[in-house]
Amino acid sequence: MCVGGLPTGKVGMGRFKNTANRLNVFELMEQGVFCAQRIFMAKIPSYLKQGDTIGIVAPAGYMPFEKMETCVNTLQDWGYTVKLGDTTHSNSSNYFSGTDDERLADIQQMLDDRNVKAILFARGGYGVSRIIDRINFKRFKRSPKWLIGYSDITVLHSHVFSRYGIATMHAPMAAAFNDGENEYILSLKNAISGAKADYHSAAHEFNRSGEVTGRLVGGNLTLLAHAVGTPSDLNTKRKILFIEDIGEYLYNIDRMFLQLKRSGKLNKIAALVVGGFSDNKDTERPYGKTVEEIIYDQIKEYKFPVCFNFPVSHEKENYALKIGVEYRLSIKNEGVQLKEI
Repeated sequence: MCVGGLPTGKVGMGRFKNTANRLNVFELMEQGVFCAQRIFMAKIPSYLKQGDTIGIVAPAGYMPFEKMETCVNTLQDWGYTVKLGDTTHSNSSNYFSGTDDERLADIQQMLDDRNVKAILFARGGYGVSRIIDRINFKRFKRSPKWLIGYSDITVLHSHVFSRYGIATMHAPMAAAFNDGENEYILSLKNAISGAKADYHSAAHEFNRSGEVTGRLVGGNLTLLAHAVGTPSDLNTKRKILFIEDIGEYLYNIDRMFLQLKRSGKLNKIAALVVGGFSDNKDTERPYGKTVEEIIYDQIKEYKFPVCFNFPVSHEKENYALKIGVEYRLSIKNEGVQLKEI
């Protein structure tokens, strides 16, 4: 029971100062030690204004600078200053944009630079998991900045929100700017300046109607499943969970959903938003179901609202979403609305 936003009994910060696991206040609230719904709000980094600096780094896979140039030029046209990390001009000869130490140093200096107000990641791929436990977030926690990206950046999103209660941004990265200033790129422009989102998508035959309010979490399904049981694991209770992925075998999508299911990630979510699953692969002997059918079969026992084919994906259709921020999701026969509140 809670009184004035805190549980009854002798509860105070002193009680937790010397606990063996040294849980931070956010973790305690997420576990129900505090009345999180009454006293917790995610810490929102400052929104950007004209002249602010956006850093760009590639913390995972290699990407030639030529594919980032349009992004750099566009950010400058929007009135921002751009600071490029060393990994944006990498001489790497393998998959990664640098060694683990080089990629770690690049993201660390951007996190620690007080003049950098946001970090836009050049690309995902694979590599953040190799360095996440070595990143020092001490300065970042004191002065948060927007971390912007998707795909492999899901690890950072989950880690930062779960451990520190700081909002991040699942949004287009550098290569997406090469498609021009479409509504999805403009959604990023609006988001970093502080505009509240109001997105709509079409109805789908597998949608399950309902209206809920909750903090938004999620990202790439592969990385969410990969994070289970790690320090970057998400608490999905009462959250609106969104997922997307690319290039996976159909049977593996089923397996990863089972991982979420068996680990309890679906038990008490407020709602599920299923985004794009592109370039799926099938086995020589067909799996026998579409992605939508696989997911629908896995969640049909639950009662929470769900929508399919929402525009968050590895493709052009990828709206900027603020992880850890409160949204209202309305799923009706005529369509879907996801509105920041």
